[in-house]
Amino acid sequence: MITTEEICVPARQRVIRHVRQASLIGLAVGMGVLQAQASTGEPAPLASLKTVPVPAPPPDQLAAIVQDKRAAIQLGKALFWDTRVGSDNKTACATCHFHAGADNRVKNQINPGLLAGDKTFQLGGPNATLTAADFPLTRFANPDLAGTRGRDVNDVVSSQGVLTTLFGGIDSRGGPDRCSNVPDVVGHGGSGFSLGGVNTRRVEPRNAPGIFNAVFNFRNFWDGRGNNMTNGIDPFGLRNTDAQVWTLQNGVVRPARMTLSGSALGSVASGPPLSENEMSCRNRSFANLGRKLAGSKLLADQRIAPDDSVLGPLARNTPTYAELVKQAYRPEYWRSGVRINVATGEVQRARQSDLERSRHDRSSQRPQNGDQISQAEANFSLFFSLAVQLYQATLVSDDTPFDRYAAGNKQALTTQQVRGLTIFRGPAQCVRCHAGPELTSASVSNVTAEGRLDQRPGANNSVFRYDNGFFNTGVRPTADDPGVGGLDPFGNPLSETRMAIAGKTALLGSGFDPAKEVPVTTGAPLAIDGAFKTPGLRNVELTGPYFHNGGKSTLMQVVDFYNRGGDFTAANQPVPDPTMRPLGLTQPQKDDLVAFLLSLTDERVRFQRAPFDHPSICVPDGQEGDARAVVTDAAGNAKDVMRCIGAVGTRGAAAALPTFLRLSPFAR
Repeated sequence: MITTEEICVPARQRVIRHVRQASLIGLAVGMGVLQAQASTGEPAPLASLKTVPVPAPPPDQLAAIVQDKRAAIQLGKALFWDTRVGSDNKTACATCHFHAGADNRVKNQINPGLLAGDKTFQLGGPNATLTAADFPLTRFANPDLAGTRGRDVNDVVSSQGVLTTLFGGIDSRGGPDRCSNVPDVVGHGGSGFSLGGVNTRRVEPRNAPGIFNAVFNFRNFWDGRGNNMTNGIDPFGLRNTDAQVWTLQNGVVRPARMTLSGSALGSVASGPPLSENEMSCRNRSFANLGRKLAGSKLLADQRIAPDDSVLGPLARNTPTYAELVKQAYRPEYWRSGVRINVATGEVQRARQSDLERSRHDRSSQRPQNGDQISQAEANFSLFFSLAVQLYQATLVSDDTPFDRYAAGNKQALTTQQVRGLTIFRGPAQCVRCHAGPELTSASVSNVTAEGRLDQRPGANNSVFRYDNGFFNTGVRPTADDPGVGGLDPFGNPLSETRMAIAGKTALLGSGFDPAKEVPVTTGAPLAIDGAFKTPGLRNVELTGPYFHNGGKSTLMQVVDFYNRGGDFTAANQPVPDPTMRPLGLTQPQKDDLVAFLLSLTDERVRFQRAPFDHPSICVPDGQEGDARAVVTDAAGNAKDVMRCIGAVGTRGAAAALPTFLRLSPFAR
């Protein structure tokens, strides 16, 4: 059984706490702009991401589960890119993260605003094709003045997933899962992902975040529900008190509590494979998926480049998933031949990661396993999530021009980019949220040193409490999407601040110590609702569209947003971050700032060089037809158009990855 590991809080935390509180006072009088800054108000020294250790689970705890880390990374890369993980055999984890760790598709990529309670498309509807003219989603007559807002839509630009279906079983011949169609028509319990009564692929309610460097985030997903401590079955860590894996102890298979810290990536990985929006027919279980893949070879329908940096050694003599699981994991997690009776639902304690309003209204929520499963099938969620975590932990882009400049090479940036860096650290106040070498205050290093709960000044000498790294920046009205202000499936707040107020800190894990945090009390002003995780900025040139709603298509549109002080900051008061106010940057300063952001692109990412190489993959790219009508397939569903991307080996591709819609980052 794996026990909770306490993350050591640095002894200097008390000193940092005083510095932080001093900086908040400085911020109140317009002096400070950086969370962890000296009393002089100067930003912290520049540092390359290479100086930051890559976060990882405690080595002894990981070794108690994983016996061959290299094999586990190979397993994780294969599972991440394998389209057969999806119920339709067309949808991999990589389907939404194939382009610089993000998604640049433009057809059938619109959600009507389900989290705002809206099922009416405004931007174009199912199977519409996005164009540059659609952006920004919220427009201003004068991009520098928030009071000139004109057209506004609450649609979200995100990623297409799967059709609305109910799971009926796996196909023993390796085909797609046997699933039954469920009408997705508004008025019949559906969400409106249909044209003329024909189901189209559902689209996620939030923009797909980039996965490169996500290992540095203390929590993952936009709303932080990807817990730092993985329980081995779903994203919710200790919050799911019923979570269990199965271990072989003295010849007997027993349920055990998995509590592995430093594993926000593993928590995230356990969500999408069973999501009815992203990858799965509803009611499929991880045990079903494990049985489906066990006897098949890795990426059987896809090509592995012979010089793939991870999978190359397996390209010619490819093992089955069951064989690689046995190589990667200790035998006490898979060796038993005893069948586990799950007729009473003992194994199915995982909770659905889909947000409540994004689910189909009419389908049952009971997963299906059959009556008996093997120990390996019962633990497949653990095998999957931990392997994907170990693979994603290798996807670190720390060789940008900015990193080289921060390391001492003063020729790495152009004169304009140096000016932009000065603006980034000064007048634009970007470092207030995009702090440290990771360029996000939601990082492991910032959260563990500064505290998971934080405070900031508000109006009339008030002090607001919030989750460190999560901010309401006025992208959308707070009522549209609660962000970290939402609830987990157990009715608990996603916000760790609210969990502390409720006295539920025992469910937070990962070394949470209330005595080392900013004290919170009932009735304290909170800046939580509508707040979202601050993303890192590396490769941001290639990862549009931007923000949790995908509402901006270029970096200049993003800079305009911050220069006017946000789109809905005034309406969202008093919750928004106090640094969200008009900046008064001139157009040349904005150009300089965009130029600096371009220095955050790692050329290995741009050209898909190791470790960012990958197997071949074909991704659904809308359906045949347009936003008025679609062509149907033999099953009566909208027929997919597939975009196929070739396998890329260690040396990368000849062509560079383009920006979203191939737009200039300076375009408005």
